[in-house]
Amino acid sequence: MNIMRAAAAPPYSAPGHDRMQMRRLQGREAGTSDTAWLGLSVIEPGGGTTSSAASVEKFYVVLEGVIEVESIGAKGTHVTELGPLDSVRFEPGEARRLTNRSTRSCTLLLVMPNSP
Repeated sequence: MNIMRAAAAPPYSAPGHDRMQMRRLQGREAGTSDTAWLGLSVIEPGGGTTSSAASVEKFYVVLEGVIEVESIGAKGTHVTELGPLDSVRFEPGEARRLTNRSTRSCTLLLVMPNSP
């Protein structure tokens, strides 16, 4: 068992992320994991990510607030807004952009497989 207290979750940064505070809840520097890692992101108003794709799938769950998600892939471009407990999966190679267009912070849970 690996317990990670929220106050002790290590912060991390990633390129192309603006006005975001990110912490690892499990996996990587937050503890051993065989399959995936969990992150918590707080995106301030006007913050978000640039458009980028990963070689692995990504799952996001909105915990608080609203976020605009944009998918750019083989099936075209799709933009939608997600609210509390809404979730989205981006497939490997699918570009995604997250933007907080609201006036309140948005909190997201991120689940990503460990890199192959």
